[in-house]
Amino acid sequence: MRVRGVKPFASAVGLLFGLLCAVEAAKVNKHKPWIETTYHGIVTENDDKVLLDPPLIALDKDAPLRYAGEICGFRIHGQNVPFEAVVLDKSTGEGVIRAKDKLDCELQKEHTFTIQAYDCGEGPDGGNMKKSHKATVHIQVNDMNEYSPVFKEKSYKATVIEGKKYDSILKVEAVDADCSFQFSQICSYEIVTPDVPFTVDKDGNIKNTEKLNYSKERMYKLTVTAYDCGKNRASEDVLVKINIKPTCKPSWQGFNKRIEYEPGTGSLALFPSMHLETCEEPITSIQASIMLETNHIGKGCDRDTYSEKSLHKLCGASTGTVELLPAPSNSANWTVGLPTDNGHDSDQVFEFNGTQAIKVPEGVVSTTLKEPFTISVWMRHGPGSREKETILCNSDKTEMNRHHYSLYVHNCRLVLLLRQEPTESENYKPAEFHWKLDQVCDKEWHHYVLNIEFPAVTLFVDGATFEPFLVTEDYPLHASKIETQLTIGACWQGGSALMTQYFRGNLAGLMIRSGKLENKKVIDCLYTCKEGLDVQLPEEVASAVKVEFNPNQSSLTLEGDDIESFEKVMQHISYLNSRQFPTPGIRHLRVTTTVKCFNEETCISVPDSEGYVMVLQPEEPKISLSGIDHFARGAAEFESTEGVTLFPELRIVSTITREVEVEAETEAEGEDDPTVQETVVSEEIMHNLDTCEVTVVGDELNGDHESLEVDLAQIQQRALEMSSSNVGMVITGVNTMANYEQVLHLIRYRNWHTEALFDRKFKLVCSELNGRYISNEFKVEVNVIHTANPMDHANNAMVQPQFINQVQHASVDLSGHNLANMHQSSVVPSAATIVIVVCVSFLVFMIILGVFRIRAAHQGTLRDQENGKENEMDWDDSALTITVNPMETYEDQHSSEEEGDEEEEESEDGEEEDDITSAESDSSEDEGGEQEDQQGSSRQQQLEWDDSTY
Repeated sequence: MRVRGVKPFASAVGLLFGLLCAVEAAKVNKHKPWIETTYHGIVTENDDKVLLDPPLIALDKDAPLRYAGEICGFRIHGQNVPFEAVVLDKSTGEGVIRAKDKLDCELQKEHTFTIQAYDCGEGPDGGNMKKSHKATVHIQVNDMNEYSPVFKEKSYKATVIEGKKYDSILKVEAVDADCSFQFSQICSYEIVTPDVPFTVDKDGNIKNTEKLNYSKERMYKLTVTAYDCGKNRASEDVLVKINIKPTCKPSWQGFNKRIEYEPGTGSLALFPSMHLETCEEPITSIQASIMLETNHIGKGCDRDTYSEKSLHKLCGASTGTVELLPAPSNSANWTVGLPTDNGHDSDQVFEFNGTQAIKVPEGVVSTTLKEPFTISVWMRHGPGSREKETILCNSDKTEMNRHHYSLYVHNCRLVLLLRQEPTESENYKPAEFHWKLDQVCDKEWHHYVLNIEFPAVTLFVDGATFEPFLVTEDYPLHASKIETQLTIGACWQGGSALMTQYFRGNLAGLMIRSGKLENKKVIDCLYTCKEGLDVQLPEEVASAVKVEFNPNQSSLTLEGDDIESFEKVMQHISYLNSRQFPTPGIRHLRVTTTVKCFNEETCISVPDSEGYVMVLQPEEPKISLSGIDHFARGAAEFESTEGVTLFPELRIVSTITREVEVEAETEAEGEDDPTVQETVVSEEIMHNLDTCEVTVVGDELNGDHESLEVDLAQIQQRALEMSSSNVGMVITGVNTMANYEQVLHLIRYRNWHTEALFDRKFKLVCSELNGRYISNEFKVEVNVIHTANPMDHANNAMVQPQFINQVQHASVDLSGHNLANMHQSSVVPSAATIVIVVCVSFLVFMIILGVFRIRAAHQGTLRDQENGKENEMDWDDSALTITVNPMETYEDQHSSEEEGDEEEEESEDGEEEDDITSAESDSSEDEGGEQEDQQGSSRQQQLEWDDSTY
């Protein structure tokens, strides 16, 4: 019974054990692989092997079971990780990390990522694979010394002063692109150039080892190299230039002594690169004066050289101004023979040497000036004798020596004498006004204006007001009927009939304006220069530097305490000349500087800087007058109230000629490069005119029966003035060429006694800037056409002029005779009837005889004319003398109907002659049309006939 119970129990135990073994077999891969939590690695750039600490080993507790206890791989987590992990031994779990590609330390020095190990699972298929935790891996990329040092600059420059030793003249600096501290650092610099008195330290500072001498060497050129801490030398050495300056002398640097100014270019910077060398002396303040010396130009500077009267108008002065020193002309000739200063472009400056004086004609200035009145003058006067020197004097013409009013210089004083005319009261009144002025004797040009409103007199000198320091009184003049004489440069003594108190100096622009005082605005305008200094202050330094100009802008003063701001203002100072045609020549420049220092004992002194502005010669304009220069009109037009217009189609054009460089292709073989050639280009410009003068050529105008006229309202409307005389007409005033054209179109010539008039010739000349630029002489000839009255002559005299007139217009080219212009023939007046009848009759006979001879000798020529091959006839005039009716020399432009009537009458008298002359007329008309086109239809032709047999 006992045995039976043991066997079933053993069977049950065995069964249970088998079941347990089956369960264990089902759970073979029970554990995850294990790795360290952190790894640190090092890899050298350009290498792929990473040295890890600790080594990469993965452990699995399922070992030594196959698959479950083996490590099949490592997985790296991260973006763009340039590494991979590889298993070296599955059973031991040993692995390595290596770079996928070459690493660059300069791009990235460190890499961080995570790694995870996984086993082989439960079988070959890797089923039930288990992963370890994620470990962090830090890998540092070690640098290789692959880069060489490179200097930051291509070259270095410095300037030192001779005789000094510097701690550092300049610093050179190189950089290395390597990523490591060792290889990226520059450990040393070296001067490669041998035997130079310079050294360089490890930081790149160059200094001199001895005192330098400017006379020995003015510039050193050094070659410097650099080494990094890996002993790599710089890829390229650098050039260092060290300029040696002589011992420092305080002065303005960068100042060009010659500065060229081209007219019409606006303002020109005078000191664009200027700076002040202070030799390292600390400055507390600085003051500079810039002087533009223009005293030798014109009347103290470049001003418009129009007549003084025109300048007064330009400045806004009203009418009533009388010019006492005008340029010599037909209408103002009292200054002829007076010495002038010819050294200036059209400035009308008169010189008085103590022996010359002029008398102003009667009627130029009223004998008694209306109050108020103004006297203005430009004067240059030096220290003179103690005698009175008269500028302007109005005194008795005969018998007595009384001075009614005068302006004179005495002991560097300007004195105005103004004696009152006789009045009921015999009280003392102001008579002499004295001003003591340095300007009177400084040999410089000054502008003087006296505004006189008795008893007050105001003097302006260069626009500034001066009060008299002394006023003396006198009785009014006694009543007298003696006429007065106005003189300039001396005073006329009527009692002794001679000049006294001669002036020594220069005068210009002497004017008297009666009835009104000159206002300050006009005075300033008259004095203002057209050239001067200018400055455009930069905003950042406008408040740091104080700038002051003198009235005519020929000098300016700067004050400031900051050198840098001061230099910027100096660099913005410019020269400006607003004239279209400035006076060429030199304008001297002077810069005077004063500085103050912290230490007055060692304060520097800045010498004056001098230079000059060279104003170049402007392109001179060529003023051209053109139009109809020869025409004829009927006598009735000359005698009409309108007269004959002299310049109906006048044109005024001004051009300048420039030389420009252009490229021209060369024609020579093998030369492809273009050559530069100079070409002259003519360019039309616009500018003003100030005078146009019409002059009679030949006999003067006879005021009894002829005149030149113009619409005065049109003249005044254009702010011009007109004066006329028996020699012509002068139009003055500053205005445009177009306005002058319009006015000249209106000039008419009238003659109300034309019986004795054959022709009249006129000449027109225009100018600019008081004669500086003068046009061509445009000459016009007008002829009077006299027509005969048929009722006053015989029948043959009535018909023959028509025939002759037709032959004249046929313009036949006669061999041996000349085609002459209109002005080469003379016109016979209609009064000589007897001579005309004889001449015309003989002419008809000669022409008829010549016609028959021509028909007999030239039949072939006539046939050619009919075919259009030849439209001329050659006349054999060996025995023929032909004359033309002088009465019919010129035809009016509107006489075509009369010509037609004459041709009809002529055909009735002789059809045979008409056949011949009509062919000749057709031919000559064609030829005449072509010739008139070439000459601008400005002339009519005539035949000059040989009348020597008469």
